[in-house]
Amino acid sequence: MATYLVITAQLHDRRKFIAGYGPAAAELTGRFGGEYLVRAPGLSVLEGDHPGGSLVISRWPDKAAALAFWNSPEYAEVRKLREGIADCQVLLVED
Repeated sequence: MATYLVITAQLHDRRKFIAGYGPAAAELTGRFGGEYLVRAPGLSVLEGDHPGGSLVISRWPDKAAALAFWNSPEYAEVRKLREGIADCQVLLVED
């Protein structure tokens, strides 16, 4: 059953985010079996209490694959690249 990681982000330093975290996370996403469906900077909220920002949606073969990526030591290192430059909300959605 496909599983999705849905991430919204408020970027405080877009240049740093794109230069460091973005490519490193993309490489690991592919290595762990995920694929990006959406990577967009223009999130606009039509209803609800959310600040907007950027949106990333990745698809995974199943929940186990998504969690293997998210909980991996490799991603723990990559995640450090966004500390202080992005506030993220991450959702795991099973199809």
